Amino acid sequence: MLARHYHPIVAIATAPGRGAVGIVRVSGKEIAPLISAICGRTLLPRQATYLPFQDAMGQVIDQGLALYFPAPHSYTGEDVLELQAHGGPVVLQLLLARCLEAGATINPSTGQPGLSELRVAQPGEFTERAFLNDKIDLAQAEAIADLIDASTETAARSAARSMSGEFSIAVNTLLEQLIHLRMLVEATLDFPEEDIDFLQKADAQGQLLRLRATLASVMQRATQGAILREGIKVVIAGQPNAGKSSLLNALAGAELAIVTPIAGTTRDKVSQLIQIEGVPLHVVDTAGLRDALDEVEKIGVARAWAEIESADAVLFLHDLTRQDAADASQDAENYAADDARIADVLRQKLPKTTAIIDVWNKSDSASAAVLSQLSGGVLISAKTGAGLPALRQQLLQVVGWQAAPEGVFMARERHVRALHSVQADLETAAAQLGAACPALDLLAEDLRQAQLHLSAITGAFTADDLLGEIFSSFCIGK
Repeated sequence: MLARHYHPIVAIATAPGRGAVGIVRVSGKEIAPLISAICGRTLLPRQATYLPFQDAMGQVIDQGLALYFPAPHSYTGEDVLELQAHGGPVVLQLLLARCLEAGATINPSTGQPGLSELRVAQPGEFTERAFLNDKIDLAQAEAIADLIDASTETAARSAARSMSGEFSIAVNTLLEQLIHLRMLVEATLDFPEEDIDFLQKADAQGQLLRLRATLASVMQRATQGAILREGIKVVIAGQPNAGKSSLLNALAGAELAIVTPIAGTTRDKVSQLIQIEGVPLHVVDTAGLRDALDEVEKIGVARAWAEIESADAVLFLHDLTRQDAADASQDAENYAADDARIADVLRQKLPKTTAIIDVWNKSDSASAAVLSQLSGGVLISAKTGAGLPALRQQLLQVVGWQAAPEGVFMARERHVRALHSVQADLETAAAQLGAACPALDLLAEDLRQAQLHLSAITGAFTADDLLGEIFSSFCIGK
C-alpha cells in the first residue's frame, strides 16, 4: 500500500445539498481519542448512540447518532466512526472541520496532543481501503459504484448481484479450473522422465474443453452486464423533415424536441435517456443531413455526423410520403438519390460493428403503392406509435441484448476485454494441446497468461495506476 493509505481519512458521505440526514464518516487506526473529543464519551461497538456533537470549546454543533465500528468488522476494515446529523450543508461542514481540528491535536497512536495526519478523503478512498484490506475484491468495489450510478431497475439488480460476489464467484470458479489444469501441465514439465502421461490420464483436453465452455457462459453474462452499465448510444439520422424529432419524442414519451414542418428546425443535438426492458438507451436526435444553407445549420450537420460516428446503432429515418412519385416525381427522385448518398457515407464512415437500421416513417400517410414496394427495415409511424414496439425489439437485437436479466451480473468494459483475452489464450492452448507433439512450455505459458487476465478482474494482479483510475470515478465519502 502507498503511504497515504495509512493516514486516517474523513469525508461527508451524503450527497451535497440539504437533506433530512447527513453523514460524516471517519476511517483509520486507533480513532478512540477522536471519538472522545467529538462525542465526549466512548461508544459501544455497532450501537447507535444519540448524543451532542461538541466543538473544541465544548459547545454543541448538533445532536445526532454516533456509530463506532472497530476494525476489522467495518466497511473499510479499519476503525470507522459515522456521525449522523441533520442534513444541512453548514452543519456537515462544521462537523467535518471539527473532525479535522480534533485530529490535528490528538496523536491517534498515543492519545496525546500532537500532529495527526487525519485528512479529507479522496474520491472512492473508503471503498479503496475496503479492497486493500480484503473486505471486497475489485469487481465488487466497482459494482458498488455501478449500483449508485444505475439508471434502470435491471441495472441496479445486476449491480447488486455483482456487489454480493456473484460475478467474483464465477471468475474464481474459472480460476480454480485453470489452476488445476496448470498443475497438470507443470507436473508433466517437472517430471519428463516418468512413463505416466499425466495430461492424457487426467483428461487435460476434456478439462480444457469444459473450461472454455464455462468461460463462454461467463462471457455472455458479462457482456450483457456491460450493456446494462454502459447503455446503448442510438443516433437518429436522416434528411430534414423525415420525422427524427417526432421519433425521439415518441420513444421518450415526452415532447423533448421541437417539431415543425420547417426544414432545418433541429440545429443541434437533443439527447434523452430511455429504457427498453431495463436496458438504458441514450437516444440522440440530430440535425437533418443535407447541404446546409447557412453557417449555423452547417455546424449542426457537422455535429450530427460526429454523433453518428460514435453511435452503437443508427436509426436511418426515411420519409415514406416523399417516396411516392405520383404527385412530384422529380422531388421523389431527388429525395431517393439523397437517401442513397447518405447511406453510402454511413457505410464508409461507420465501422462494421455499428448497426444501421432503416426506419420507414409516416406509414399512416404513405400510399399503398409505396408500402407494397418496401423490403427490409422497420415500418413505423412516429405520429401514431405504430411499429414502435418492433423498432424497440430490433434495437435490442442488433446490439446483442438477450432478455435474461435474472442471470446477468454487472460488468465493465475492462472485464469483457479481460475475458476475451482469456478466451484467446485458451484457444491457443487448445491448439497447442491438440498438436501431435505439443510444446508443453508454451502450453504452460498460455495458461499462465490466462490466469493473469482472470486475476486482473478481481484485483489479485492489478497495477496501481488502474486502481487510481477506477476509484477516482467514485463519489467523495464512498
